[in-house]
Amino acid sequence: MNDEARGPGGLDSAYDRRPRRRSPWGRRPPYGDPRQHDGPDGPPTYAALDLGTNNCRLLVARPAGDSFRVIDAFSRIIRLGEGVSASGRISEAAIVRAVEALGICRDKMKNRGVTRAHLIATEACRAAENGAAFQARIVEEVGLDLEVIDRETEAGLAAAGCTPLIDPDAEGVILFDIGGGSSELVWLDRSVPTRRGPPLPEIKAWVSLPLGVVTLAERHGGHAVTREIYEAMVAEVAAHVDRFVAAHGRPAIDRIHLLGTSGTVTTIAGVHLELKRYDRRRVDGCWMSDDQVTVVVERLLAMDYDGRVANACIGAERADLVLAGCAILEAIRRAFPCRRLRVADRGLREGMLVRMMRADGVWGRVGGGEGRAP
Repeated sequence: MNDEARGPGGLDSAYDRRPRRRSPWGRRPPYGDPRQHDGPDGPPTYAALDLGTNNCRLLVARPAGDSFRVIDAFSRIIRLGEGVSASGRISEAAIVRAVEALGICRDKMKNRGVTRAHLIATEACRAAENGAAFQARIVEEVGLDLEVIDRETEAGLAAAGCTPLIDPDAEGVILFDIGGGSSELVWLDRSVPTRRGPPLPEIKAWVSLPLGVVTLAERHGGHAVTREIYEAMVAEVAAHVDRFVAAHGRPAIDRIHLLGTSGTVTTIAGVHLELKRYDRRRVDGCWMSDDQVTVVVERLLAMDYDGRVANACIGAERADLVLAGCAILEAIRRAFPCRRLRVADRGLREGMLVRMMRADGVWGRVGGGEGRAP
């Protein structure tokens, strides 16, 4: 895996002079009170920004003990990849949405005094013929220099971010990250022990599937999803998953568990927990049995579009995408019929933070005399 984190992150000081306004895009982050702020002599402040096919997400954090403390966050569905699979281009409407969301992220980073950042874009920018022009426009209009990462790096970041949730008694996990334009599948062995800091992922095999919730929903439809349409989506994904199994084999299912990170699995967990309002603290790290996942998926299949919109854990922004995500998950579950699934409300951003802090020797310096953490 490519283990390099970029340097200062391309924050353009010229934008410091731009007037700031309170944006209606922001929402209260689920990580705690963002007003907590250390003084100028406190620990360094890191930022991780992930511009995906469907979402724009930011975390700002500082080292704390063997991990880090999130002091600010932002997440917004912007559908950057809407229509890319058909047109091959990022649309003007999507660019406008991205510019506004990224402007909010830029202001948050500046307000928090970020000293080191990693700013990435994924499948939509990889696939679009105007991806490079979009990057240049973001530099010009927002002052952020995005790195379009490859699929191997994306899989590695997901693994780095989710490794702390692996059951220490398991021999390994099948980690999956269901994205908007692609989905990563990673077979992880037991984590490598470290003296300080989060555990290191031990990647045995990985694959990036060229399918995500946006691409599947656009191809098969996301509003009226019949059982036949759903099974067609499952079959399309299964063809890719089966090739991964044929190439790498299948671990002993009774000795591993599934570990999922994406809006799909966090939504399924929220529905399972009957949450009246999404609560990250209850979802991140929760366990679901295979039967419990099946019950929720069947419940979602039985809902019409309006019913999905009305559900507090789905809403209008995900109602046309959630069953495509369930189809991707179903193909993975059929290939790896594990008894347990652990849900992660974490992923690429946490992986970026861990890699930057580890590269800077944050945990190696704690306690004195330890050098760099492995």
